[in-house]
Amino acid sequence: MDQTPYDLFGGEAFVRALCARFYALMDTLPAAQAVRAVHPPSLASAEQKLFEYLTGWLGGPPLYTDKYGHPRLRMRHFVAPIGQAEIEGWLLCFRQAWRELATPSPMADAIMGKVESLAWHMGNQPDEAR
Repeated sequence: MDQTPYDLFGGEAFVRALCARFYALMDTLPAAQAVRAVHPPSLASAEQKLFEYLTGWLGGPPLYTDKYGHPRLRMRHFVAPIGQAEIEGWLLCFRQAWRELATPSPMADAIMGKVESLAWHMGNQPDEAR
């Protein structure tokens, strides 16, 4: 049986650790100040939603879609202004958390490439979406 990226990287424990590290970085890195500013004071809800989304996206249980329906990520993020600074800060945090926790492999590189494309797709300020 083929294993999903979710299985190969460590399942729930990996995704929880990734999300926790990602939001810890967002909360502390000066270069992530712009993206942190578009989040509420507590990052707990955002961390849980990212955990649910990434779990399904990586091939685990469809937690996010079971709870919220189709992700419609770009639409759901229109409430926040997302420009170049927000995208770059988000990617800085995600790249660092991913490097720290994901076992290096061609699959890890491919996933990171898809994450980067998705992050740039989220831009909703003029000339920010790619």
